[in-house]
Amino acid sequence: MTLNSRMFLVGLLAGIFSAGLIIGIPSAHAGSPKEIQNQGRAMIKDAEEMVMHGGMGDGKAILHHCAEVAKHAQAILKALPPADEHGKEAAPHLQEAIKHCKRVEEMGDKVDPGASLNPAVKARAAAREAMKHLMAMKDSGA
Repeated sequence: MTLNSRMFLVGLLAGIFSAGLIIGIPSAHAGSPKEIQNQGRAMIKDAEEMVMHGGMGDGKAILHHCAEVAKHAQAILKALPPADEHGKEAAPHLQEAIKHCKRVEEMGDKVDPGASLNPAVKARAAAREAMKHLMAMKDSGA
């Protein structure tokens, strides 16, 4: 392989990698309070549906909605403004929701839905508490 061919290949790979970063990976910049609150509302909706399905004995739905709760919580954590006090207060609750949803994921959908309902309820409680702090972000002018 000639030097020009190698340089072309390295440049091509660097371009593909850069395009993937720009297009495929969400940036870790702070979002607006409204965007964060909308994401929080979606998280709460999934948390409520997760527990509702748990009461009906649907283990697959618990697992699905808990994965969505964790996804929303992770997105919110990435979007929180680092200097916002309410965001700092919400972060541990979001992390707790993620932790409980990981427990649900580890259990899988083959266990008795009552067993996965306990961590699902804890994840919902953590998500609700986080949402209280996220809703206060508007009031602080963050």
